[in-house]
Amino acid sequence: MRATLLQIAVDPAEKPAERRARAAALVRGQAGADLVVLPELWPVGAFASDDFAAEAEPLDASPTAEAMAAAARDAGVWLHAGSIVERDADGPLYNTSLVFAPDGGLVAAYRKIHRFGFDRGEAALMSAGSSVATVRHPAAVLGLATCYDLRFPELFRLLVDAGAQVLVLPAGWPARRLAHWQVLVRARAVESQTYVVACGTAGTNGGVEQAGHSLVVDPWGEVLAEAGPDEQTLTVDLDPARVAATRAEFPVLRDRVLGLPAPQRR
Repeated sequence: MRATLLQIAVDPAEKPAERRARAAALVRGQAGADLVVLPELWPVGAFASDDFAAEAEPLDASPTAEAMAAAARDAGVWLHAGSIVERDADGPLYNTSLVFAPDGGLVAAYRKIHRFGFDRGEAALMSAGSSVATVRHPAAVLGLATCYDLRFPELFRLLVDAGAQVLVLPAGWPARRLAHWQVLVRARAVESQTYVVACGTAGTNGGVEQAGHSLVVDPWGEVLAEAGPDEQTLTVDLDPARVAATRAEFPVLRDRVLGLPAPQRR
């Protein structure tokens, strides 16, 4: 399974429509990949919260979804198109990841569950998703999560229970917390015994320098590839059979103890 991560730069000097066209061209250049991944909120910028409302897109009339569907179809690839600011028909905004099949069909729309900002920015302006999402790619089951979700391992336990073999995580992670990004991506791979494909943005938006450093980590926690801080493309071959082999060799997941009764008060 060949995965390509497009770590694109988000620069406020580039208009969203221009970046959309550029991203579509990058996707079209990845014919032959089994999975292409873009970062979180790349059309507007994960920290450009002042622009969220103006750039919000309804799914049934989304210029980003239309451009990405066409690009996936032209390249013949499965495309995790990162996320957009979605405007629901009832009004709320969501941070929504979109996954397209090689025929351009939308197969998943995951609304980010954990919103970052501590009552500011995304946390104040967007609603929380409430559903875990997986995608049955021909090579592996993909589990979907987004950026700040990375800090909440219970979500990844649910994805493992849903059969995930490859966890796909678009992000707009700040450079000042790069060390957290690197250790948490590896931790999610080790504890879940899955691959983690984590694609971040480069550049600066909302006054926040982005970390870049997209990562692909295997089920043992080994870093297979890591980008630098600037715009970059990573291509890595994954072996989904290694997930089952790792779990058989080191069967830690079978020792999970869940649903214990609450301790009795004395």
